[in-house]
Amino acid sequence: MAAVDLSFSRYVAACKGAGQARAREAAAYAFAGDLRVRSTMDKLRPVTLAMESAVRFWNTVGKSRLVGSAVRLGERQFPELYAKVAHCADVLQIPLPTVYVSPELASLGAHTFGSSDDATLVLSGALVDHLSETELLFVIGHECGHIQNNHVVYLTALYYLTQTANVILRLGAQPAVLALRAWSRRAEITCDRAGLLCTRDLATATAALIKLALGSRKLYGDINVDEYLRQFAEARDDLRRLGEAFSTHPYLPTRVTALRLFSQTAYFRGVAGDGPGPDGPGLSREECDAQVADLLAVFR
Repeated sequence: MAAVDLSFSRYVAACKGAGQARAREAAAYAFAGDLRVRSTMDKLRPVTLAMESAVRFWNTVGKSRLVGSAVRLGERQFPELYAKVAHCADVLQIPLPTVYVSPELASLGAHTFGSSDDATLVLSGALVDHLSETELLFVIGHECGHIQNNHVVYLTALYYLTQTANVILRLGAQPAVLALRAWSRRAEITCDRAGLLCTRDLATATAALIKLALGSRKLYGDINVDEYLRQFAEARDDLRRLGEAFSTHPYLPTRVTALRLFSQTAYFRGVAGDGPGPDGPGLSREECDAQVADLLAVFR
C-alpha cells in the first residue's frame, strides 16, 4: 500500500497550481473580505498548525468515523441527488466531489471535509427530507463553492477544533479558532453566492437559508421576509453585532441581505441572463463587497 503523505507543507506545494486555477475562476464572485482574511491566516502559525493536524486526523481517523454508516451517492444510489452535485460541479468547474448522506450529522447539516483536491461532502438525511429539490441545489452549490474557493482544509480544521476536540485542546487552540471563525463568516458569504450561481434564483436561495435557520418548513410559509429584515435592521445594535462576531456563520438576515446585494451585481445579472436592471447594469463587485463588509462589521 502506498504511503500517505501527511505533511501539510507538501500538500500545499502539490495542490498550489490547481488551487490557483480554481481561485482565478472563483475570484469573479468571491467576497473580498474572505480573500483578505484567508491571506492573513496563511501567515499565522497557530492556524497552519491546526490545518495540518486536521488534514492528518481526517485522513487517518475522521473520515471513517463520520461516513461509516453513511450512504455514498452515485449514478445507482440516489441518482437524482447525485445529478444535482454533478450540475453544481459543472457550473463551478470543480472535480466531482464524493458525497454521502449521513445520519450522524446534526439536523439540517451539510459539511465539506478533506482538501480541495480530495473533498468529501456530507449531507444529513434530515436536510434531504426538509428542503425542496431546488433548495437542495442551493445547499449543494454552497458546499461546492467551498471546494472551488479552496476553503476545505480551513473548514475541516474549524470543525474538529470546535466540535470534536477535547476541552484542553480547545483552550490551547483558541487563537486559531478565533481566526478561523472570523474567516468562516466571510467564507459563508462567498459560498452563498456560489449556491445562487448554481440555482440562478434568489427566491429559492432565500427559502433555503430561512428553512435552514428556522428548522421549519411550516414557519417559512408564514414568514414575511421583508418585514423580518426590517426587524433585524431596527434591532442591530453594537451588542448584537458583537454576538455575531463570535459565530462561525453570519446571522440569517445578514446572509439574506448580502445575497440580495449580490443578485443586483452586473456580474450575476450577466451570468443569470437578466441583463441590465431598470437602474442600470447593476452594482460593481467593489460596491457590493463594500456594503456587505458594512453588514459584517462589529462596530460602526
